[in-house]
Amino acid sequence: EDFRKAIALHILKRDVLLARATTTHPEKGFLKNRRASFFLSLSRDRPQKNVVTIMDDTEVQKQINQMVEFIKQEAEEKANEIRVAAEEEFNIEKLQMVEVEKQKIKREYERKESLVSVKKKIERSTTGNAARIKVLIARDRMMEEVLNTAREKLGDVSKSPQYKQLLAGLIAQGAKKLQDSNCTIRCRKQDENVCKEAIALATERVHGLQPTLDGRESLPPAPEISKDGKSCVGGVLVISSNGKTTCDNTLDARVRNTFEALMPRIRADIFGEDGAKIM
Repeated sequence: EDFRKAIALHILKRDVLLARATTTHPEKGFLKNRRASFFLSLSRDRPQKNVVTIMDDTEVQKQINQMVEFIKQEAEEKANEIRVAAEEEFNIEKLQMVEVEKQKIKREYERKESLVSVKKKIERSTTGNAARIKVLIARDRMMEEVLNTAREKLGDVSKSPQYKQLLAGLIAQGAKKLQDSNCTIRCRKQDENVCKEAIALATERVHGLQPTLDGRESLPPAPEISKDGKSCVGGVLVISSNGKTTCDNTLDARVRNTFEALMPRIRADIFGEDGAKIM
């Protein structure tokens, strides 16, 4: 009984406070919020009196149930708001995380792709260089064979009757280059006799020329009789009178100089224009 009186007194105080907070015509919609509307609706369910009215158990239970339902409804709406906000925040954060991971995967893919590209370029360059080196080695070997073939053919010149005339011309040319009329001539051991004749012939051709034959040293022998690998196919070495300057007029030196001067043309004739440009 005391509990019911307390509830009734509480509701009465609430109604008075609500009445003060609203206008004289609350039914026209001037309430400030839903809670005020709810409690005002409770106050309309019974007549306003200036004295405490003792409510029976049914009315008290009804008021309590209405309050409970209202609280539950507000709680559910608040829970829905929190759930919706949480889902929105979760979706936003999820999208951000997905985008971040996408960018990481993209950067990693680009890095690996770049590494693969660099690796392929290095492999292609390495393979190309190896092939080019093989081509250069083969080309140089063939060019050396051409030089050796030409050098071997020059060996026949030293056996021909014209060899003496050739030596005389080489002696005169060497002396002219050194600008020394008293130069020394060095030849192969096997060419000493023909070289003496060539010196006499050169002296007749060039006025004032007085070369002498080197009797201390000789050029290497012909390839077919060489024992130490050193050989000479012919010609002479002209040495200045003071021994400081020499003019290599051997057939070996002449053919090598000519070969080097004509090397681009020889390459083009053997390998073609494209093959000659490989460096």
